[in-house]
Amino acid sequence: MPQLICFSLALIQTSSTDDSSLGGLLLKASPVAKGVLALLLVFSLVSWAIIFSKWRWLKGAESATTDFLGRFQKTKKLSDLYMGAETLKASPVALVFVAGYEELGNQMNGNDRHIYSLEAIGRVLQSATINEVTAMEKSLSWLATTANASPFIGLFGTVVGIIIAFQGLSAASSSSIQAVAPGIAEALIATAAGIATAVPAAIFYNMFLSRVKALTASIDRFSLDMLNLVERLYLKANV
Repeated sequence: MPQLICFSLALIQTSSTDDSSLGGLLLKASPVAKGVLALLLVFSLVSWAIIFSKWRWLKGAESATTDFLGRFQKTKKLSDLYMGAETLKASPVALVFVAGYEELGNQMNGNDRHIYSLEAIGRVLQSATINEVTAMEKSLSWLATTANASPFIGLFGTVVGIIIAFQGLSAASSSSIQAVAPGIAEALIATAAGIATAVPAAIFYNMFLSRVKALTASIDRFSLDMLNLVERLYLKANV
């Protein structure tokens, strides 16, 4: 669970009037600090929702891709592979194959196995690849933004807390820790919240990006293999 959610639960559940508690510090925080924590909470919640959904999606896509590529290596007829691909739509490679096979079918002239443009099939595969890569990278930009922006948002809250600490020190009749404690605590909470939001987003962004790149490489290799297979089966048949 994100650290910011814990902060919010502590704030809601606290019933103590002890100002040194986390809930008391949050209740007495400045409006700017509360706004910073609320913004970081939004970033954290959305990031974790993306992390869980993207994890499940990539796991399914990788499993379906492994299954599809295994069938492709064993198949002797693209038509049989096409029928099986309908059950593996979680795989981006299978979807690229479906687009290429449908273009192949559009080019077929009756039963003479004639195709007029291998380049056209290649362009369809490339277009389908772009669509699938775009879909795979969806929402990753939010994780990157969260990882980059959250520490600076937390730093802004830290600066505000330090300013409040100095204001409390100047207004106090004597220099003591009690005069600066609220502002310092507010600053440290903002710093911790920014780090707690940024670190998971950065870790999972890099992890997901690596897995997306691996799937993209699988698509590219498959596209080349399919073009080679189409050339052998259909262009050679026209000689």
